[in-house]
Amino acid sequence: MSIVYETLTAYLPAKRKQTPSGWVSFNAPCCVHNGNTADTRQRGGLIANADDGVSYHCFNCGFKASWQQGRNITGKLRSLLQWMNAPDDDIINKLALTVMQENEGFAVTQQIIELPKFNTVPLPEDAVKITDIIDFNKHSLKILEYMSARNLNLDDTDYYWCPSLAYRERLIIPFYFEKRIVGWTARTIQPDSKYKYMSDQQVGYVYGLDEQTPNKVFTIVCEGPMDAIHVDGCALLGSEIKDQQAMLINRVGKQVIVVPDRDEAGSKLIDQAIELGWSVSLPEWDSKVNDIGDAVAKYGRLYTLYSIANASESNELKIRLRAKKWFT
Repeated sequence: MSIVYETLTAYLPAKRKQTPSGWVSFNAPCCVHNGNTADTRQRGGLIANADDGVSYHCFNCGFKASWQQGRNITGKLRSLLQWMNAPDDDIINKLALTVMQENEGFAVTQQIIELPKFNTVPLPEDAVKITDIIDFNKHSLKILEYMSARNLNLDDTDYYWCPSLAYRERLIIPFYFEKRIVGWTARTIQPDSKYKYMSDQQVGYVYGLDEQTPNKVFTIVCEGPMDAIHVDGCALLGSEIKDQQAMLINRVGKQVIVVPDRDEAGSKLIDQAIELGWSVSLPEWDSKVNDIGDAVAKYGRLYTLYSIANASESNELKIRLRAKKWFT
């Protein structure tokens, strides 16, 4: 038996039964997390497949999770283990790392095991919170005009501005982690600028993790920080999900909904989301709406958030079918 199956069976409830077909039936732990009443009829099923893979199927709420040899632990399988009360740090993360080592043949360093750990870094010299500016000049006023045009509110987060020549036409967004500034990005307000961003970014960082509070039902993941700000989500700060980022996002312990940009890179992001067992949202927005920022400009924040939640899909076939239409 695989280590994944052994881990799952170690956290099965005492009340369970083995069926002649090989399934282990028990009260499904997933139902209450998916909007259903608690299962009391042993509708959860776990089976070891012939290829040493593992499949879980809830015949009550329909939740499914699986693992195959050569693949990493998915977000759905991680959620299942959490619902079965397996400890995150002691069991789930170590299992994920063990599987990664077996699959990819590399030694996973202690740095990954001990995530999250980021160094505190300073903002650009003389940077000041925009809300602390008393006397606005023509440059700082342009920043406010840019924020208004991009539907960014002063109370969204701590926005900064710097009077130095290199930054005075840039909006500075700090990167927080556990309430510490661990990086930043300075976005130009000039549409024809050759350098859109100037950033201090540490490997594996995910923007917006501090905002994923316990009262939230799901975590929206997108590419850029301003899109994340609009929906209180997380940003990858790129179009690729790094292993460290996936671990950080999974540690939040919520349903993950990926909203890709409508471009080639966004299409590849969908493939990674499916691999991780995350949901994908491809709302029925106007064809000229290419990302969350565009959606907010056209529909407003509230409807954009509603449309993302409403279009969330975890079934791979349905995601592929929607993507074919969405990227056309």
